[in-house]
Amino acid sequence: MKIAILSRNPKLYSTRRLVEAAKEKGHEVIVVDHLKCIIEIEKKKPQVFYNGSYLNDIDAIIPRIGASVTFYGTAVVRQFEMMKIFTAVESQALVRSRDKLRSLQILSRAGVGLPRTVFTNYPDNVDHVINVVGGTPLVLKLLEGTQGLGVVLAETPNAATSVIEAFHGLKARVIAQEFIKESGGADLRAFVVDGVVVGAMKRQGKEGEFRSNLHRGGNASIIKLTDIEENTALKAARAMGLGIAGVDMLQSDHGPLVLEVNSSPGLEGIEAATKKDIAKEIIRYVERNVE
Repeated sequence: MKIAILSRNPKLYSTRRLVEAAKEKGHEVIVVDHLKCIIEIEKKKPQVFYNGSYLNDIDAIIPRIGASVTFYGTAVVRQFEMMKIFTAVESQALVRSRDKLRSLQILSRAGVGLPRTVFTNYPDNVDHVINVVGGTPLVLKLLEGTQGLGVVLAETPNAATSVIEAFHGLKARVIAQEFIKESGGADLRAFVVDGVVVGAMKRQGKEGEFRSNLHRGGNASIIKLTDIEENTALKAARAMGLGIAGVDMLQSDHGPLVLEVNSSPGLEGIEAATKKDIAKEIIRYVERNVE
């Protein structure tokens, strides 16, 4: 089988591990920079031209699409789908996962536990927004933010009002969310592959930091999920239509609450914390769907 990994940098940990896992299983594997792909649209003959030739002999693709290039990356994934090539992450699910507001609406409809969340385009109702999420402190998030960037903890009503008004003044879209104090600056990442949790870790933010992102100095350790946490992760991934997903949850007094469902979760943190070969699980998932 020939597998193409859509990644802009072959030296990234996740890309390297997927290449290694595919080769260990005896597959041919190439890394394709999706931004350098040329999409050719013709009646009943969709094609992808890359690096001087057409990619006509690919059996499966594994998208590793960065948030900043979602539009073009998704178009490339969609083109491979039109060519009847299996994709480990479907284009429509990728698009849904990158729209934070839409994701939350989908998860809400599916009955997944969520922090109380408010989105408004009208800054004059800040008092109502604060009341709906349970008062201050509350968390404000840019809809376009990633890896903890664009996330602010507003500790007082005045601070919340100032931040919301500032974001609106910049024409930035922002959501307000309930602050889960009992989580203690930690969250859970459940790594789901083909309807199974193949690894889970607890990420703890550094001292004085309410964000637990590893990119912001947090640390990770292996954790055994409770049945309800595992079921919540699987339900969230299924609702989003993702074959591969990193489901981020908070532990609260009223059960696990999903923060985000990531369609291109990194492998480095989860493999280091769990000592599991997550890359191999992804290759096995591809094999089951192609062979």
